[in-house]
Amino acid sequence: MDNREIELEQDKQMMSIVGEDGNVEEVEVIIAFEFKDTKKEYVVYTRNETDVNGNVTVYVSNVNKDGDTPTLLGIDNEEEWSRIKDVLRELSKED
Repeated sequence: MDNREIELEQDKQMMSIVGEDGNVEEVEVIIAFEFKDTKKEYVVYTRNETDVNGNVTVYVSNVNKDGDTPTLLGIDNEEEWSRIKDVLRELSKED
């Protein structure tokens, strides 16, 4: 499970991720959303990397705000992942 601290900068749509090793990485936020029924929040972001086909790689994490600093958690539930993919499909239709 990926567990990282985050700091959202909504004006710039950039986010600083502090890795477990203490290194800070700036990433671009594509979208942040919440499922109303579960109250779980998610963030979709990119490091602006492309794969061999030229597609931009995106990452999705669950935002945990239980502590003083929000953390990013991995998605390990298949039903949850299926719902997130539906959101991503809708997002791609809008472009």
